[in-house]
Amino acid sequence: MKKIILFGAGKSATYLIDYLKEQSVKHDFEVTVIDADYRTALFKVGNSAEVKADTFDINDSAAREKWIPNADLVISLLPPALHILVAKDCIRFKKPLLYASYISPEMRALENDIKNAGILFMGEMGLDPGIDHMSAMKMLDAVRAEGGKILSFKGYCGALMAPGSDDNPWKYKISWNPMNVVLAGKDGASYRQDGKTVEVPYEKLYDRNSTVDFPEIGKMAYYPNRDSLHYAALYQMEDVPTILRATLRHSEYCEGWQAIIDLGLTDNEKVINTDHLTYRDWTMQRVPHGQHQTIEEKVAAYLKKEKNARTIKQLKFLGLFNDEVIHLGGKTNAQIMLYVMTEKISMKPYDKDMVLLQHDVIYEHQNKTKKRTGYLIVNGEDLLHTAIAKTVGLPLGILAKLVLTGKVTVTGLHIPVMPEVYVPVLKELEEYNIRFKELES
Repeated sequence: MKKIILFGAGKSATYLIDYLKEQSVKHDFEVTVIDADYRTALFKVGNSAEVKADTFDINDSAAREKWIPNADLVISLLPPALHILVAKDCIRFKKPLLYASYISPEMRALENDIKNAGILFMGEMGLDPGIDHMSAMKMLDAVRAEGGKILSFKGYCGALMAPGSDDNPWKYKISWNPMNVVLAGKDGASYRQDGKTVEVPYEKLYDRNSTVDFPEIGKMAYYPNRDSLHYAALYQMEDVPTILRATLRHSEYCEGWQAIIDLGLTDNEKVINTDHLTYRDWTMQRVPHGQHQTIEEKVAAYLKKEKNARTIKQLKFLGLFNDEVIHLGGKTNAQIMLYVMTEKISMKPYDKDMVLLQHDVIYEHQNKTKKRTGYLIVNGEDLLHTAIAKTVGLPLGILAKLVLTGKVTVTGLHIPVMPEVYVPVLKELEEYNIRFKELES
């Protein structure tokens, strides 16, 4: 009997746990789901005989040493900063580790230790990053196999609301980690366009009016991800003139979030006392206090907008012009905004989310320039069974099964760009209606 430990039973774990329940019966796996909140783990596990719930503080090294040595494979859905605790124990006890978030510098520093232990650490094994890597490499490898020369690669991904649930002025609701939403893009972005590196500062990231036509959906806005060039080597595209990875949003969201940035409401450094601070005064930190003007007029003038502009309505929807006291103690602006976003634009029980993923590859073949577009649309079912949970969790579960059944034998620190991983994982994802379509022009 093979034993799997899953650390984390939060929003992204629902489909993963359900998948592990299925596979535990088929392959005689014993699965333990460990979360800081025992009730959450117990609820997600349900009545399964093969999958059990438990709890302990992940910072407790003695508790980790009780569980990890007895596992055959470990999956982490913990916050990214906590992966390193699990990783060091997995190296020590020579246990493979799978996780969905980006490979951090701290994890990269362990690369030789992972290699010497002869085990697999697979990071970036969720949606974005994860499915985006696998589907991109499948397309790129296919173009190369046909004799094509790649001239441009652009990839876009977004966790959004399905039509009918995008019913607020932002055309957006939070379906995953809300602090990631608040801090998105803080490091700015870089990508390559026609052979030249383009650097975009955070202060201008959402103010670019960049759009892409998404098949079956229509025109979508996007902003570039932090470091598209990092993936040039991983995608074997060092000499490709144009490389871009970006995040999809509706144009309303980008316009509104640029205003939030301009007002300074995403700073995560300075702590301010909110116990006597109103939302109105908080919003006005950078805004000149002119006379004989409403707050809407003052903010509109500062943002160079009309007082009835969509952006002003978005800020009003968030309650940023209210006289209510925030009363959260000492918080940074980003932490206050986290509270505001969670209160005002979280998913409701009846809402359905939607995941969009698109790759555009321009290539030369037999002296002709061609474009190949691959795209994915996944709709969620409800607040628990979200598209984001499905697309983050299932790749982890499928790879766990492939490793424990001996179908994937690679070792070392990796992301899923090799055929022995992406071919079987993408194939099985189709059984769960996570299926790419392709267009050629």
